[in-house]
Amino acid sequence: MPTGSSSTSEINTFKGQERALRADRLGTLGLLLSVLAASAPLLTVAGVMSAVYGVMGVVGQPLLYVILGVVLVLFSIGYAEMSRHVHNAGAFYAYIARGLGPTAGAGASLVALVAYNAMQVGIYGIFGFEISGLFATYLDMSVVWWIPALVAAAVVGLLGWLKIDLNAKVLGVLLFIEIALVVIFDVAAVADPGREGLSLAAFNPDALTGAGIGTALCFCIAAFVGFEQAPVYAEETSRPHVVVSRVMFLAVGLSALFLALSAWALSVAAGPGEIVALSAKEGPGLIFGLTESRLGATFTDVLHVLYVTGMFAALLSFHNVVARYAFAMGREGLLPAAFGRTNKASGAPASGSALQSVFSIVVVLAFAVTDDKPVGDPTAPVLRLFTWMGNVGALGVIVLMAAASFAVIVFFVRRGAGRPQAPRLVASALAGLALVAIAVYTVKDFDVLVGAGPGSSLSWVLPGIILLALLGGVVYGLVLRSAKPEVHARIGLGNEAFQLEKAAESETAGV
Repeated sequence: MPTGSSSTSEINTFKGQERALRADRLGTLGLLLSVLAASAPLLTVAGVMSAVYGVMGVVGQPLLYVILGVVLVLFSIGYAEMSRHVHNAGAFYAYIARGLGPTAGAGASLVALVAYNAMQVGIYGIFGFEISGLFATYLDMSVVWWIPALVAAAVVGLLGWLKIDLNAKVLGVLLFIEIALVVIFDVAAVADPGREGLSLAAFNPDALTGAGIGTALCFCIAAFVGFEQAPVYAEETSRPHVVVSRVMFLAVGLSALFLALSAWALSVAAGPGEIVALSAKEGPGLIFGLTESRLGATFTDVLHVLYVTGMFAALLSFHNVVARYAFAMGREGLLPAAFGRTNKASGAPASGSALQSVFSIVVVLAFAVTDDKPVGDPTAPVLRLFTWMGNVGALGVIVLMAAASFAVIVFFVRRGAGRPQAPRLVASALAGLALVAIAVYTVKDFDVLVGAGPGSSLSWVLPGIILLALLGGVVYGLVLRSAKPEVHARIGLGNEAFQLEKAAESETAGV
């Protein structure tokens, strides 16, 4: 039973207007910009791509994005169809609850909250480090990384209280400029290739070799993170049954095209035979060095600034998602009821926004207190905060996508729609199996992902955070089933639960 598809500017629920997100805030373009911002395109090009080339030695990285794009399109086929039937800001956990049961949904809700919080707060590390570097380079000022990180957390928290359509405009401007500059570099690289000329060697299947291929899968799929957030905004879109699925396919397709072409442009600019060695030497500075030799110092300086603003856009995008997950969980009794209310002025999930901001500030301060390195050292902000939290979050999202794939199958089969939905269910099964394999690779190679030694406790402690969240959520779900069965039964229903309660009360009153 579709819910939350009102075409009016407000949603009147059984619990009252303060328990609903405002409808008609986002159209196709606004939603697309909101979810694409989470992928931080320039951060991906500078950070992820240089790491896959330089650390993992995978020359076939462009082809890897094409393959992962196919996997995520398969995932989106079932996921998008589910979004037409379930409109809930809890997206992942709501879908899993509707397919695999409320207890599984409770487990998924905590995994989602932990995963997206981890990805968001991790970006503060590299954001603060890069701002510190800009101050040192252009203003000759020494600023510790955690000061700009905390300032950014405050600004993001403020924007999180405002209307989502205003947030979408901020994200849209930053994202558009960022992508435009990367595309200009791509064109310049193709027009002025390295010594090996305009080569397609990076798209050769033989280039998908090397000991780091499993780890590269984990890195590259994290570059797509964001598209799956579209259903989180379903209650705030116009025509969610159309807009959400459209945005998911657009986001996956555009991301795959952008990532594959940009990775190829890097290989062309450096030369397929030299890209691994050059990436290992330059690291995230690879694209800036290649840009300066083709487009000049001024363009490169602008690119540096957009590198930072792109991170800010990602911070705001993830913040909005976490706030809405907290809102959905508060509305359904998985978190205190205060989190299930919205700001009367803006319709934003104010308590969820505040929770995410407090979490970010606490984690940044914890890493700041334990940072005993000199100003400009990347150990605490980048090698620890960004790398550790980013990979914990990526693992959580991969696990959620795998579980959601199988939840889609169970949901439609239980509704008696297995046969008419058969093509979509097959696509979901294939995507689910591929995502499980990627999750296994992620856990297996976690020591490589976080730059720890083979015997390091980090290789099991960090992925253990996701396992602990899952088990904790499941146990909480079991407790709710026993102590508060009415709350347990409502997990994943969102506004629909309130409408059902209202109908039940009406029937009781009429008896």
